Amino acid sequence: MSHSHGNASSANDPRQPSTAKPYTPRPVAPEDLPVDYSGFIAVILGVTGVMFKYKICSWLAIIFCAQSLANMRNLENDLKQISMAMMFAVMGLVTNYLGPNRPATKK
Repeated sequence: MSHSHGNASSANDPRQPSTAKPYTPRPVAPEDLPVDYSGFIAVILGVTGVMFKYKICSWLAIIFCAQSLANMRNLENDLKQISMAMMFAVMGLVTNYLGPNRPATKK
């Protein structure tokens, strides 16, 4: 398969650059956007970290908050969810590291 790069190939080119239009994405309603699973998981982990005093859940909630912040599509709704998850995660870390310790189980 060989191509000639002379005037013959450009004369037979069916494309018309004058009719080409740039791509513009269609506007998507906020209700039609896909669910932000990382933000939802961050909220669940943050609440779990606060309620059950699991340090790993609070740390994972912070990681999922960062991921959700990096992939944020809808500023208004996602920012509310991320800020709530971040508050739960930080509150869980503060209560875990600075709060009173859990009573030790006796053997």
